[in-house]
Amino acid sequence: TGALKCFSLLTPSCSPCLGGHSAGSASEWSVNGTPVDFSTDGRRRLSGGNLIIGHPDRTWDAGTYQCIATNSVGTILSSRATLWFAYLEMFKSQTRSAVSVREGQGVVLLCGPPSHSGELTFTWVFNEYPNFIQQDSRRFVSQVTGNLYIAKVEPSDVGNYTCVVINSVTKGKVLSSSTPLVLRTDGAMGEYEPKIEVNFPETVPAAKGSAVMLECFALGNPVPEITWRRANGVPFPSKVKVQKSSAVLEIPDFQQEDAGGYECVAENTRGKNVARGLSVFTAKPQWIQTATDTALAIGEKLLWECKANGKPKPSYSWLRNGETLATEVENGALSIAAVNLSDAAMYQCVAENKHGVLYSSAELLVLGKPLRTLLKARAGTEVVLECRPQAYPQAVTLWKKVFSRILLLPGGTLKIINVTKADGGSYTCMARNQFGTASTTGRLLITEPTRITQGPTNMEIIVGESIVLPCQVTSDPALDVSFSWVFNGQLVDFQQDKTHFERIFAGDLMIRNIQLGHAGKYICIVDTDVESLSAAAVLMVKGPPGPPSAVTVEEITDSTAQLSWMSGRDNYSPIKGYVIQGRTAFTLGWQALDTVPEVIFGNTLTATVVGLNAWVEYEFRVVSSNAVGVGEPSPPSAKTRTEDAVPDTPPTDIGGGGGTQSELVITWEPVPEELQNGDGFGYIIAFRPVGGATWTRAIISTPEVARYVYRNDSIPPFFPFDVKVGAFNKRGEGPFSSITTVFSAEEGEPAGRGDRQCEEHAAVFTCIFTSRGEDVSRPPSPSTQSPGVVHDTKPDTVGKVRVFGNQSSVNISALTGNSQYFLTVSAFNTAGTGPASPSVNATTKKASQPPMNVEWTLIGAQLTLHWDPVVAMETESEVTGYQVSTRFRFLSYSRVRTTAELTLPANDDYLIQVRVLSEGGEGAATEPIRIHRLSMSARGSGTQRPDNSPPSLAVAFVLSTFCSSLW
Repeated sequence: TGALKCFSLLTPSCSPCLGGHSAGSASEWSVNGTPVDFSTDGRRRLSGGNLIIGHPDRTWDAGTYQCIATNSVGTILSSRATLWFAYLEMFKSQTRSAVSVREGQGVVLLCGPPSHSGELTFTWVFNEYPNFIQQDSRRFVSQVTGNLYIAKVEPSDVGNYTCVVINSVTKGKVLSSSTPLVLRTDGAMGEYEPKIEVNFPETVPAAKGSAVMLECFALGNPVPEITWRRANGVPFPSKVKVQKSSAVLEIPDFQQEDAGGYECVAENTRGKNVARGLSVFTAKPQWIQTATDTALAIGEKLLWECKANGKPKPSYSWLRNGETLATEVENGALSIAAVNLSDAAMYQCVAENKHGVLYSSAELLVLGKPLRTLLKARAGTEVVLECRPQAYPQAVTLWKKVFSRILLLPGGTLKIINVTKADGGSYTCMARNQFGTASTTGRLLITEPTRITQGPTNMEIIVGESIVLPCQVTSDPALDVSFSWVFNGQLVDFQQDKTHFERIFAGDLMIRNIQLGHAGKYICIVDTDVESLSAAAVLMVKGPPGPPSAVTVEEITDSTAQLSWMSGRDNYSPIKGYVIQGRTAFTLGWQALDTVPEVIFGNTLTATVVGLNAWVEYEFRVVSSNAVGVGEPSPPSAKTRTEDAVPDTPPTDIGGGGGTQSELVITWEPVPEELQNGDGFGYIIAFRPVGGATWTRAIISTPEVARYVYRNDSIPPFFPFDVKVGAFNKRGEGPFSSITTVFSAEEGEPAGRGDRQCEEHAAVFTCIFTSRGEDVSRPPSPSTQSPGVVHDTKPDTVGKVRVFGNQSSVNISALTGNSQYFLTVSAFNTAGTGPASPSVNATTKKASQPPMNVEWTLIGAQLTLHWDPVVAMETESEVTGYQVSTRFRFLSYSRVRTTAELTLPANDDYLIQVRVLSEGGEGAATEPIRIHRLSMSARGSGTQRPDNSPPSLAVAFVLSTFCSSLW
């Protein structure tokens, strides 16, 4: 209402001018493409071509208007005019929740303007009106969103905030409900780097001569400083202005050279952040070349070109008497190979981009010519023979061969009703005036009707399949027949669309690899010299569903999230169901999530995701499926963090032991960050002597720590303790692990060296234990004086193996080959370690060297190996056999066998090695024999020799021949 107080009548003007002829012209109007019906709307009326609207109404009168002017020459359209109404509705009267923040923390207060039309401006009131917020480096009001941003909250900011919205056109003003801002009581916020909350779009379109405003503001402690720069490093021209404590960059009178990248930098002592965007230059179309009025004789060629500049580049279309031409238009040019009388009309070229549209008009006048030498007509139709001689004064026309069904029309035109074969023949038109007589003769040929014998039919097809749409005809042999296809109103270009469209068997249309965009109406058009026929069919293409949209987290707890979404296009196959996927910073890509309901059917647009981890930031997306397949996923939802909760996962792999005397070392596997369930995460270590009743507890507040050492001189050596480890965070304590027995440190082991030796051999022990299955807690360590020798007189240098209970034997592995060892046995209990037994010495042997002179022959997939037998040396273990290994298996042979035959699978590469088996274990392997899959189709052979033994000439010749055959 406020926008219409200044006037009561809106009067768009339409003054037609067509081809230089204004007499007898008439005007019509359309709104949003629909003709205005003046007989049913008393508020609208015409006056001299102008449209007058009394008491305009926002609901009924807003839209795009266009004038249609018509006279005897033709019809043209005016430029378009848009009528809109500015308005501003009231805020909803609901109470706004209080916003609770810490001192030093940044905050954003949302305005949420009500429904409106027209540009808005925003301000905020603090506590009482009109105490408006004064913007500075710490506070900023966005004129894009209306939100209030406070970079760093101070105690003076506590109070009530009200958003004030003003419509720049109507000057109307509305106020929101107040939003209370309160301080939390759990301490002030520490310093943190800037976080940019107000950012300009990645792409900013800017019209020539317009004023561009870019906003940028960041939260942070200390308050960030905002600076601006161009991405190419070029300094700003003097016209550029920085306002509102550098939060707004204004570029007045925008020109082409102002386009490019812009960057906003927010920086404080804790760090900096950068926002980037691209400003794109735009311009509405402007004419460079237009068509002019043209007069042509029948049969001559018409070529009209119109060109316009603009950014983005304009698209072109042509109108004929106000109707869009679907054919003969290319790159803004209109071409008619041979004009006839029906082409005489008013034409308009239309150049358009997203910023504007231009119209230019021209008249085409077609002049008469003599009769065509041969005119064909289908039997049963009407034939019109026009005779319009160019003469002044006007000539009188006469016709020869006139029958009862032939009418002579004013102006000399001859009309034959319901022609038959008998009407065929020669016709002569004579023109006479006082200056003489002229004549012209043409022949009329009557043909049989053309019929479509098989046309396309409505069909359903699945995306990716191929189909043929038939179009077969019977026609008179005297006629030239041509076929064309129209798809959704556009002529099919078989050259441009040859990937999918091909014309076969005269008129049939083949569509290969059908896509969703190929669904629609197909029309086969059959053109002959005398008529045009058509047959149409609708093709429905079924495909996987389109991606869902608007995935929104409605409600979230510590382990669940309620989601809603909008379905995508079903692509002609009903959606059967949905799957919800999620990802976090801790997952590798997207993963399917459990939901309630477990199966989400196609008519369901909400679901609850269950089994989420607490205090983890999630993104969700939805994937739909139908009978055809699974569609593309939706865009991801906004990142949302689940609520915190008490830890529900205790640490694992509780263990320990070792250390120095009077120490209890406890270790565990840290709880991953995604399972910590909240801030303030740490561990509770509880231990007691085995059989004790009271637990001793210790707290560790660092989530990454995985080791705790308890020191007390009263701890006996190698004494068992019950140990358990739990977790806690700010929400409380979680469960403890199961109880594990851990022994305190042993007696007499020097600090540092014993621990270091354990750590060094831990990996070796694990490997041996895994592959051999032997019960060894620590492999012996070599002496620093002589490799492979340990001394019973120096306990600090002796490797130890512990056994328990009544066990009286042990297998010690991972010793060094060809080395002498001294071994003793001692008993121990909770009181300590007893005296050692007399030492026993033992000398180990090493595994044998690899076989020599390995030869191989490959025929097809059959590989034959041969090697020299290995004789053990004095320091080596006796040979018990041989092992041949490939990528797929290990084959063992007795020591008497020095050959092996293998059948190799096709289509792969192979590495083959041979090694000796002995009591000392597996010996070193030969150099690998490499056989490529190309070898499987040829014969080949080879020999492995020592490095100092060159291959024989015969072997070299075989190898070179084999390699040549591969190429």
